[in-house]
Amino acid sequence: MLATVDALLPLSLLEAVRDVDTPADLESEFVDELRNKRLGLSETVYLQIKRYTDAVRKRQRTAQDESVALAKLIGRRPDAEAVFRAAGRYLARESYGTINGFTRRLLRLLPSVLARPLAFRRVRAIAGRYANGSVRRVGGHVHLEVARSVTLNTAPSSIGCSYYESMLRELLRLMIGGVGSVDHVRCAGRGEGTCEWRADWKTFETAPAPHTSSPTQSSQPTQQAHA
Repeated sequence: MLATVDALLPLSLLEAVRDVDTPADLESEFVDELRNKRLGLSETVYLQIKRYTDAVRKRQRTAQDESVALAKLIGRRPDAEAVFRAAGRYLARESYGTINGFTRRLLRLLPSVLARPLAFRRVRAIAGRYANGSVRRVGGHVHLEVARSVTLNTAPSSIGCSYYESMLRELLRLMIGGVGSVDHVRCAGRGEGTCEWRADWKTFETAPAPHTSSPTQSSQPTQQAHA
């Protein structure tokens, strides 16, 4: 059976490329020149973003091979790690936005002893749907395991793995207001079976609701589905 991923995953990769390639002081007279030099500003990326945005709106899945090809393209960039981390944060923010507002408020208002189990269930659901991953608790840590990483071996020194690390870190920040260290404890690229990340969340305290908007997000509709 053909492996698939939620369309939000490849969309996150392309949105990160566009965001990183868009200068803050973009001037109209340089737009055409930049489009020829920067992948993120190209017509091809624009059309692909539109296609994946439509697929996300319709709750569709896409072939995993498409995402792997995008990740390999990013992996050849000198700023690959920055793009992968930006993409992970985008995936976390958009998936967090699928949680209904009442639950998000509860996560921020409840004492940590009550908020953590609720946050864990949401993190587990989001990881399963959007990252094809599984989440479990071990003591004061949350473990994310991804059996078929789309970024595996797409860049030297396991740089592609920073995508999932960034996603987990940002998701927990949004859920519970903070997180300790996030460690890549196992890597399929090192011959260790699957990729796994361990996040320390035992020391967090509830905090005011985070600001989740970004220049990348503002141009895309928030999904209406509930994780």
